[in-house]
Amino acid sequence: MSVSTVQNPVINVAAVSVWKASDAAKDKDAANKAPAVDAKATEPGAPEGVKVSISGQGMSASKADQSPNSDIDNSSLSDSVKQLLKMIREIKKQIAEKMAELAAAMADTSMTPEARLAKVANLQSAVATLQAGMVTAQTQLAKTMKGEPPAAQLEAMSLAMK
Repeated sequence: MSVSTVQNPVINVAAVSVWKASDAAKDKDAANKAPAVDAKATEPGAPEGVKVSISGQGMSASKADQSPNSDIDNSSLSDSVKQLLKMIREIKKQIAEKMAELAAAMADTSMTPEARLAKVANLQSAVATLQAGMVTAQTQLAKTMKGEPPAAQLEAMSLAMK
């Protein structure tokens, strides 16, 4: 049995060629050295196979190629609900970024205490503004979803949680 492997940081491909009974008869030494082969593989006309396995990195890369909102776009929700869900995700992302900046500013010892306090106050104000925008978007989503069937409401809530 010959095995050739091509490794890539994203995709691992292993191509295995299967010994056929006719190949083993041609080369008796090779037949003695060859590992046991499944009976299906020795049947005439049995297909040879190639096994492809995609690594976790490959799966992550393929998901990264997709739009971050593709699950929202592919949902059966109305366009206004989809827009609100996208807005909520964007606000969540911005809040996370501002919180990271806030933590970095609080830990930054290179600034004077007064400058650090001013920067922290500005970032806290930005976070508060974003949080108010989040509440507004969530309230609007709730109003928009009020007349929708329960399945659509559940789908919207699950998409909003991501």
